[in-house]
Amino acid sequence: MQNDQMKTLMKGAWLLSLTGLIAKLLSAVYRVPFQNLVGDTGFYVYQQVYPLYGIGMTFALSGFPVFISKLIAEAREPETQAEITHHALVLMTWLAAGMFLVLELGADLIARLMADAALAPIIRSVGLMFLTMPVLATARGYFQGTFDMTKTAVSQVVEQVVRVAVILIAAWIAVHRGWDPYRMGAWAMSGAFFGGLAALATVWWAYAKVFRGKHFAFAGFNHYLALFRRFLHEGGSIALFATMLIVLQLIDSFTVTRGLAAQGVVPETAKALKGVYDRGQPLVQLGLVVATSLSATLLPSLTRSFAKGQMTTFLTTARQLIHFNLSLSLAAASGLIALMPAINWLLFGDMADKTTLRIYTLSIVLVAMVNAYNAILQSLNRFRITTYALIAGFVLKLVINQPMVMLYGTKGAAIATVLSLAVILVLLYIQLPDVIRRPDPRQFELRLFLVISIMSVTVHEIAIHYVLQSRMDVLNLVAITVPTGVVLYVVLAAVLKLYTVREVLSIPLGRRFMKFWTKLTQRKG
Repeated sequence: MQNDQMKTLMKGAWLLSLTGLIAKLLSAVYRVPFQNLVGDTGFYVYQQVYPLYGIGMTFALSGFPVFISKLIAEAREPETQAEITHHALVLMTWLAAGMFLVLELGADLIARLMADAALAPIIRSVGLMFLTMPVLATARGYFQGTFDMTKTAVSQVVEQVVRVAVILIAAWIAVHRGWDPYRMGAWAMSGAFFGGLAALATVWWAYAKVFRGKHFAFAGFNHYLALFRRFLHEGGSIALFATMLIVLQLIDSFTVTRGLAAQGVVPETAKALKGVYDRGQPLVQLGLVVATSLSATLLPSLTRSFAKGQMTTFLTTARQLIHFNLSLSLAAASGLIALMPAINWLLFGDMADKTTLRIYTLSIVLVAMVNAYNAILQSLNRFRITTYALIAGFVLKLVINQPMVMLYGTKGAAIATVLSLAVILVLLYIQLPDVIRRPDPRQFELRLFLVISIMSVTVHEIAIHYVLQSRMDVLNLVAITVPTGVVLYVVLAAVLKLYTVREVLSIPLGRRFMKFWTKLTQRKG
């Protein structure tokens, strides 16, 4: 019985990881056609307000449902689980109502703080999303807590598909009917509300069936206050790390345009420059999907081995997590940096501000490593330390961002983001157990440096000698250099024995690759 439950749990974890990957891909990819349709100013309008949606979406998608599922999993009896779910729904309703009112009533003030009063209707459009949050977050939490991951997974994909469809349809209509960017932005951002409604439709009947006919007494304000404190302490840490990049983007929304205006840049040019700067966000998201796709498979093993006191397995898994996140994020970032002018032209139609985007792309490595260290520390139940590190990074970004923009333009904002993430990374690193921080006897970092250097230099040399006169030329260049880079990375990693046999075997298709490589090297020998 226990084995069946464990199998169900592991299948559910894999399903959620897969749907999370699909959601991240959709969230990154749709921005490219969207920017191509609406241009840099239209992209600026959308991206200014996007972080407000992103934070709310993360609460409804991962932060609060994960915490609610933990509360429900701790309760054994179905009646107790139902009661906990009801209490969570009441608390979520209060929180969502508060967020809705803040955005609806405070939209004008928030827009003025963003140095663009015309953003107010778009901010109000975001507020509608919070009306779907209470039931959606609670239902997802309940089903995850009772080990039924399918409903949560389906609702995640449905939400993202509907949202992206509404955004792209709104952009297409705006272009063909000549809407101004702000009207387009309001309709595009309404995709969050329609996506939430669609997700609700996928879970509502199953959720209502469980709670039909049940009545619960009011638990009292003290009970809800205690529950709220637990939400902040435990769920807040999960939500904060899930929204790390989004919070940094929110700080950009309040400071970049204002800093450019203080530099003397005219408003319309400042908006376009912010739109170009915002191109870095989908690039970083795409890089992180590549960098963290393997590490997600290691997280359940990390938590399980520590809980069982299997410290040797825990340390081995922790090193694998660090090695995969570091190597794959560095490969993704270095590839993007080497091809940045071409990637920028291919995806967004020109080569504007390539230096800023190159700096911003460094975030891929920093975020991947922050996620790895955070996973290790949270597996050791060190939640408070990780939260303090995150807050320190946010405060630094908030303090230096506008002055950096006034000095260096959008490059300053990119530098501020990198510095903030570096501070978070260092603070987490010094809290890792000594045994993890010891120098790798296999000199993994040196091997990795050689692999990345040869790969990126080769790709860069091909790129600078390739004549580019059109987007089709750029597409041909990318079609040549990306497979070349991947093949070089795989071959060099195998020749230099970058990964251990155990690490290779933990990679999907790793066993087949080992057999192929062994046969190949034996023939040559």
